[in-house]
Amino acid sequence: MRISIAEAPAGEATVVKLAGELGVDTAAELAAAIEDLLARPTHRIVIDLALLGFCDSMGLSTFLDAHRRCEAEGGYLALAAPSPFMSRLLDVVGLLRQVPAYATVASACAGGKEGRLA
Repeated sequence: MRISIAEAPAGEATVVKLAGELGVDTAAELAAAIEDLLARPTHRIVIDLALLGFCDSMGLSTFLDAHRRCEAEGGYLALAAPSPFMSRLLDVVGLLRQVPAYATVASACAGGKEGRLA
């Protein structure tokens, strides 16, 4: 899995772009990247799923844990641009009821209801 982080100006969401497969072997890598962001004054994070081809339960747990950590710090974590497969997976496991997900990165960064899934 590849992780790239687009640093954002103060007050804007930082975008974390994932590519490849997020699973038992790579979830710790994402958790560490989120932890590094939360150690700074970055508490608004959007995870771009457009290039994520696979995600297992460890990856899903990492999203949920990161969302809870961001909220505890007064920020948020949102998922963005999931493929049809990922949208279905997020819906079936109930993650869309807990973590906000949006059709695009731009709508996730803006927040609100527009472009929100489920």
